[in-house]
Amino acid sequence: MKPLVAITGASAGIGEATARLFSENGYPTLLMARRVEKLEEMNLPNSVCRKVDVNNRDEIRSAVEDAQAEFGPVDCLINNAGILYLGRPWEQDPEEWERMMQTNIMGVLNGTHVVLKDMMERETGTIINISSIAGRLTFSLHAAYCGTKFAVHAISETIRKEVAHTNVRVITVAPGSTDTDVINLTTKEEHREKWRTGVKKKLTAEDVARSILFTYEQPQYVCISELVISPTK
Repeated sequence: MKPLVAITGASAGIGEATARLFSENGYPTLLMARRVEKLEEMNLPNSVCRKVDVNNRDEIRSAVEDAQAEFGPVDCLINNAGILYLGRPWEQDPEEWERMMQTNIMGVLNGTHVVLKDMMERETGTIINISSIAGRLTFSLHAAYCGTKFAVHAISETIRKEVAHTNVRVITVAPGSTDTDVINLTTKEEHREKWRTGVKKKLTAEDVARSILFTYEQPQYVCISELVISPTK
């Protein structure tokens, strides 16, 4: 059997598409999300579904331990969980900034903290952090969101350098506009509509999932440090 792949935010969008694709390619999966019923509805073979809030390291650790007891060590962690709230900084609810900071930044750090030491000791493993083109470019209404995704790039690049000597890979996948329900959290319809119409032909979650699988399935000595994917137009 192929090695275990763990995915956060696996209940919808890019996370769900990635879970399905990795499962189709024979990987046992640990699927983590707050909506565990959505994970169970996928009914993927060789999968462990756990209700996890990525802000809670203990929940991540418990889920990882359960899956590893059945399928062996986590060989790949995909830090995918993320949220998006758009708004102008002088009027946006600061609690939305805090939620994004916690999920988009601390979620990545928490998941990494749980699996990284074991990967280093085994001298193999891959961590894939799902960022955004908003981690490389800035956009109106995205001030706090861009801040979180720039942070993901910085975190990934720093850890990559720190662990490369142990043969562990850290990869950043940064999609452009992708057609998922992530925009639905944004409270103002005018902001949601601007996002929806800004790029007419968006990526699909499946497009991004294929890119994630591609980076992971390179030989362990090959690290695609960063992959930026966006609609051609």
